[in-house]
Amino acid sequence: MTVLLKVCRVIEALQPLAILSDGGFEMEDRINLALDEIRKVLAQDGGSIELVEVTEDNQVKVRLTGHCAGCPGARMTLKGIVEKILKEQIPEVAGVIAVE
Repeated sequence: MTVLLKVCRVIEALQPLAILSDGGFEMEDRINLALDEIRKVLAQDGGSIELVEVTEDNQVKVRLTGHCAGCPGARMTLKGIVEKILKEQIPEVAGVIAVE
């Protein structure tokens, strides 16, 4: 399965979560719900992602683990997929930063 197809599946799975941005859940909870769906896709390639922290300026710090840690495509995964999905689902997210 191509990366693009995997991304499309994550976005489809997250569509119902878009309503969560209207209230009822804390931002960190909404981020974790979105990351849960992203983890399912990353797990297919032996990887995962952890939420480390949400900064005061709404930067989301994450750690890629498993096969994703140190992967040459990790930066593309982080910016092109994770950040895009989080920003679409949770408009308050300013960006995503990888930490070790």
